[in-house]
Amino acid sequence: MGTGPVSVTLPPVPSPVHLRVAGLRVQHGSRVALTGVSLDVAGQTAVAVIGANGSGKSTLLRAIAGLQKPAGGTVDTGGADVAIVLQTTTVDASLPITVLETVRLARAAVLGPWRRARAEDRAAVAEAMARLEISDLADRPLHELSGGQRQRVLVAQGLAQGAPILLLDEPVTGLDLVSRDVILGVIADEAASGRIVCTSTHDLDEARRCDHVVLLATRLIAQGAPDEVLTEANLREAFHGRVLRLPDGQLLVDDAHLHHHGSPW
Repeated sequence: MGTGPVSVTLPPVPSPVHLRVAGLRVQHGSRVALTGVSLDVAGQTAVAVIGANGSGKSTLLRAIAGLQKPAGGTVDTGGADVAIVLQTTTVDASLPITVLETVRLARAAVLGPWRRARAEDRAAVAEAMARLEISDLADRPLHELSGGQRQRVLVAQGLAQGAPILLLDEPVTGLDLVSRDVILGVIADEAASGRIVCTSTHDLDEARRCDHVVLLATRLIAQGAPDEVLTEANLREAFHGRVLRLPDGQLLVDDAHLHHHGSPW
């Protein structure tokens, strides 16, 4: 078990980073997965992408990463590299890969084929593993890890790329408290260093920790500061009315697909 999030002072991103999405539209065959989404954020920003299942959260992240071709609109990262950490549930037990080997794969995109790892590559891997508190797991097969440990390995892989834009698809959903705290701490540190960090989530509390919130329902419902976006009216529109007001005034998103049935805010 870890000893708590490792707080580090990261060097700033070498040059200003900006992410601009304009009129994005994505289709899966004839089905519209996302439409009318525009976004304009600069570095040193943590962005929460929130909405119900099927609202287009993962689709937006994949489009930003270049993994999903838009049917319309544009995505402009200004040439900045993008790292994405996708959700995973299981790992094939026949895949003979260790934690260290998994994180090292992140540097392949930086090095290119056939190039030997440099000191800076080894340092990036070691730092990412230390920050996610998985250094002691280096020689463990990936498939033997718990869900929380495995997610920390994948986030470490994303960090090790050193990309100015980091995308994480529901990185703490269903995780143990230790893994959740470690990952959320890393997200805050990455944004503070000048990067853009976009995370998708179902959780209102997680969204309120971010600087900028994008609320989706296959289209853009609202975006801006958390207090401006996470209003009762906006949430009712995004979650199809499944919002409860408690006697103390707090709101809950009553969605059967949400873990813990939503979070109060």
